[in-house]
Amino acid sequence: MILNIVFLIAGLAFILVGANMLTDGASSIAKRWGLSELVIGLTVVAFGTSAPELVISIVSAINGSAELAIGNVVGSNIFNVLAIIGITAIFAPIKIERSIMTKDIPLVLLSALVLLAMGNAPLLDGASSRILSRVDGIVLLLFFTIFLRHTFSSAKSATPAESQEIERFKTKDMPLWKSILWVAIGLAGLIIGGDQFVNGASGIASGLGVSDAIIGLTIVAAGTSLPELATSITAAVKGKPGIALGNVIGSNIFNILLVLGCSATIRPLPFGGIGNFDLLVLTGACLLFWIFGWFFKQRTITRAEGIILATCYMAYVAYLVANA
Repeated sequence: MILNIVFLIAGLAFILVGANMLTDGASSIAKRWGLSELVIGLTVVAFGTSAPELVISIVSAINGSAELAIGNVVGSNIFNVLAIIGITAIFAPIKIERSIMTKDIPLVLLSALVLLAMGNAPLLDGASSRILSRVDGIVLLLFFTIFLRHTFSSAKSATPAESQEIERFKTKDMPLWKSILWVAIGLAGLIIGGDQFVNGASGIASGLGVSDAIIGLTIVAAGTSLPELATSITAAVKGKPGIALGNVIGSNIFNILLVLGCSATIRPLPFGGIGNFDLLVLTGACLLFWIFGWFFKQRTITRAEGIILATCYMAYVAYLVANA
């Protein structure tokens, strides 16, 4: 058990460092190609923040740990909405731009609904089990390309009020050789770390006598979302809590459309222990997030609402542990 915990922690460290180096190197190269800071942030940086989930889910799929692959994404998205937005709002209320309320958050909710529908489609066809097929994976990737097009279109009409979002897309200037080296080392870190992390997580699940699904929904999900949590809290302390929205919205959409899309295309993913309850919690969390943004104190996630979101997450984890 101790060795598996070491593998888990070491693997996560490799993944986080690798993702950071890959993002810095790729951003520097992209800047040399003449891409704007905002475009780099909406693509390279956004990909970098979802790289841990992508690597872990792909490695899990290849190793036959489908529950870990899906649990990682579902759990991470639940953590993002309930824990990260909740905790950030407790530090500082989050003011939401109207365009985010009408365009971006509905996309987060829609992606959750698509996953819920895909998870139950096989049952409607008379199948005895639920599975995310290769066709589902390809469809998710097609949706992802549509999302990217929407993102670039929205970026062209960005308002001055969204400048705090652009600030976090600043890239590091470095020589070309160093950029390439950073990308290579980052990729190596992701591959090595992903393998060790998945092995450690599966080992812990076996040692505790619980399913990969439970580990994926809790430990793995929280672990891969720690960078977003740290970034969001830091931004809130600095008086820029809105940055948490960019983290959560981008990460949640990338996770379902890109991460699960790639993973299912490589190898079909049986849902196994990831039940409708978990998918409904994800969908409900996204809906609650949207409702809090529109009503009560219009387009603001207040401290009280943040406490409710964080409490909902703790209740969800308590339920999983009690029923493990």
